[in-house]
Amino acid sequence: MQSRLRVQGHPIQPMLVTFPFGLFVCAAVFDLADVAGGPAFLGEVGYWTAVAALVAAGLTTVAGMVDLWDVRAGRTSRTVLMFNLVNAVMAALFLLSCLIRASAPQRGATGVLLAAELVALAVGAVGVALGARLMQQFDRVTEPSGFETFGDVPAGSTVEIARPRPY
Repeated sequence: MQSRLRVQGHPIQPMLVTFPFGLFVCAAVFDLADVAGGPAFLGEVGYWTAVAALVAAGLTTVAGMVDLWDVRAGRTSRTVLMFNLVNAVMAALFLLSCLIRASAPQRGATGVLLAAELVALAVGAVGVALGARLMQQFDRVTEPSGFETFGDVPAGSTVEIARPRPY
C-alpha cells in the first residue's frame, strides 16, 4: 500500500495517530488523579486535554480518509477500514465524555466517565495493533537525504527503489 501523504517515503497518518492517542492517555491520567482525590483543577485539565485530542483525531481522520481513497479491495482495505473504525470508536467514547462534562461547572470526571475513558483506551490499544500491522504492509521506499541529495548517489548506498507488491 502506498500513501499519498508522505514524508521521506513514510505515510503521515501513522505519525499523526500518536498525537490523539497520547493526549487521550494524558486526559485519562488527569481524570484518574481527579477521581482519586487530587486537586479539582486536574479534572479541568483532563477535559481540555481530551478536547485537544479530539481536534487532533479529526485531523488524523482527514489524513486517513485520503489514504483510504487509494486502497484496493482486499486484506489491506479491511485492515485500513478496521483501523479507522477502531480509532473512531475511541474518539466517540471520549467525545461522549466531553459532551457530558461540558455542562458541568467544574468539568471534573466521575468514576463512570473514567471507566468509559479506560474502555476507550483499551479500544485504542486494538487500533495501535492494527496500525502496526498496516505499517508492515506499506512499501518501504528510502529517499536520499543529507549529503546524498547534492550529487550522484555513491555505489553501495542504502537507497533503493522498491516495486509495489501485489495485494
